[in-house]
Amino acid sequence: MALTMLDKHAETATKAAWPAELAAEFERESKHPNPCVGSELVSESDRVRVWMIRLQPGERIGFHRHVLDYFWTAVSGGRGRQHVHDGTTVEYTYAPGETRHETYAAGQYKVHDLENLGDKEMVFMTIEFLQSANKPLALPQDVRRKAA
Repeated sequence: MALTMLDKHAETATKAAWPAELAAEFERESKHPNPCVGSELVSESDRVRVWMIRLQPGERIGFHRHVLDYFWTAVSGGRGRQHVHDGTTVEYTYAPGETRHETYAAGQYKVHDLENLGDKEMVFMTIEFLQSANKPLALPQDVRRKAA
C-alpha cells in the first residue's frame, strides 16, 4: 500500500501568521507558480521528472507548486519544517528510505516550502509523473542540465 502525507503524523502543526518575508515570497509564488519541486532536475523523460533536494542544516528550498502526481523518498532522513498553502506550518521527522505518494485531481495543487531543522544534510528524491490529471507546468530553461 502506498502511503501519502495524509498517513504521516506532523510533530507540530500550527496556523499562525508567517514572517513577513515568507508571506511575501508565498504571494510572489501565487502570481508566478514555481514548477521546480526540487533543487536540481537530475533526469527527465517524456514520462517523468526526477528531482534532488539537498538541504544543509538551516537551509531551505522556497515555495514551489505540485500539480502532478509524484512520490518522494527521504534518502538521508532528517527533521524539516514546511509552510503549506492552507496557512499551516508543520514539522516532520523523516526516516531514511521513507516514501510518500501524492496525487492531484484536475485543478488541485499543493504549494509549500521545506527547511532543514536538523544538524546534518537532508536529502530527498522527488519523481513527478508527467501524465497526470493536470498538465505539467513549464520549467525555466536554465533548470535543465546542459548536454555533456
